[in-house]
Amino acid sequence: MIKDGFYEESAGSANSRTEARIYTAFKIFAFAFWAVGVGLGLLFSFQLIANVTSQEGLTTAQRVIPIVMWFGMLLLLIGLGVLCWFWKNRYNVSYDYTFVEDEIRITKVFNGRKRKYLTTLKSDRILQIGWVGSDAYQNALRGLQGKKPVRCTPNKEASEGKEMIYFVQSTTMEKQMYILECRRQLLENIVFTAGRNKLERR
Repeated sequence: MIKDGFYEESAGSANSRTEARIYTAFKIFAFAFWAVGVGLGLLFSFQLIANVTSQEGLTTAQRVIPIVMWFGMLLLLIGLGVLCWFWKNRYNVSYDYTFVEDEIRITKVFNGRKRKYLTTLKSDRILQIGWVGSDAYQNALRGLQGKKPVRCTPNKEASEGKEMIYFVQSTTMEKQMYILECRRQLLENIVFTAGRNKLERR
């Protein structure tokens, strides 16, 4: 029997402390690359351009190549900063599951702050519910015709007190599988609203 019309829980990384430090390190590297780029730009830009344009007898190539090299170095530093900035979002990621009436709303959370809505699992669109690794799960994977499931958990194995659950949902065009790491209560709520016939037999 359904416990509540509203239920919420999160799936956080089992290595959240280590990943938080890695996230912070990438963020610092990003700012460092940008700072060095800006510093070099302010330090050398006017001097470089003045030296190249003031010297006589230089060919066009001799004037242009130093400027191109300087811009290339600047773009490299900026690019490395952008790469670090986006790469940090691979670490210290968690997922929030919010059950409201007859659906699960899934949100991805970066470093415990920035939130990104992913999808909503609606009870009337769920075709199958079960446990990751079961025979039914393998059969459901084959039914996706090579399409990979969407993992809505940062962990490969379930944390204590939780289970790895899969949901197969239909859309107007295709079927999609979602993998969640949740407690039994969330599973019971969605099974109650979707129908017990959608739950695989163990």
